[in-house]
Order: sequence, then C-alpha cells, then structure tokens
Amino acid sequence: MIIINKSRYLKYKNLKFRCALGKNGIKIKKREGDNITPKGIYKIVKVYFRKDRIKKISTRIRCNYIKKDMGWCDDPKSKKYNKLIKLPTEFSHEKLYRKDNIYDLILVLNYNMRPIIKNKGSAIFIHIANKNYKPTQGCISLKKKDLTKILSLLTKKTKVLIN
Repeated sequence: MIIINKSRYLKYKNLKFRCALGKNGIKIKKREGDNITPKGIYKIVKVYFRKDRIKKISTRIRCNYIKKDMGWCDDPKSKKYNKLIKLPTEFSHEKLYRKDNIYDLILVLNYNMRPIIKNKGSAIFIHIANKNYKPTQGCISLKKKDLTKILSLLTKKTKVLIN
C-alpha cells in the first residue's frame, strides 16, 4: 500500500519520497475546485505517459500514451465529468498534453468514479511535481525519478491510502 499523509511524504514499503499535495491539504473533499487532496483509499485505474518525453517505462500496470487531443473533463455540466475526453470541447477541462512536464506521467486514482457525483471533484492524479513542490489543485505530485521508481514496483492491486 502507498501511504500519503499530511507530512507531504509518499511511503511505499521501505521507500519514502517528498511530495506535494493540494493547496488546502488532505481533507474530506467537498466540491470541485476546493484544492483539497481527498482522504480515502483508492486504486490506480489508469496510467498515461508522454512517449515523446518518457522513452522507457517499467511497470506491471498497463499504460496508455497521451495524445495531443486528450483532456480530462472537470466541468460538472458535462456528461463526461471526471472522465477522459477528446479535445476540443466546449466544457472546462485539463489538457493532458502540456508544454510543461507535470503530466508527462499520470497515475489516475479512482476518486469519484463509481458513481460519479457532479461537483464532488475530478482528476485526482499522481503526477510529476513542479519545481519546489508547488501545491497542486488536489493531486499528489512527486519528482519524475521518484514517480518512475514507484511505478516500476506497483501492481494493479496496489492501493493508495491518503490520510
């Protein structure tokens, strides 16, 4: 089990890595845009990466390439809320194919997925950290080398505890 707590460290077995969390810390997530990293136990349901920027990936979890027309809907007015979408779209979204590197590698957590509750929050990822571990909008972020190391050890059954 991966453990992430308020100390801003991600622990897995005997490894410990610094990470960034949502600007408003770890709490029970109430709504879209609250900048909270949601408390709970989650599964990693998908892994996406930029094959033009990450040449070699070692993992036992099936990975998908990030394409230029991929986004993640964060607009509660959309039927595709909290789902992968094809761009362009009229709805609010996160672009997955970005100029910066934070989404070069994304582990998607199953937060608010079955069922999807409108306005409860979307796109809780484990992704690459900005310089200086700048707080996120609710995701967990790590240095690229730390994230690739963790990914190489995980299986589909690995759980993520955020507390």
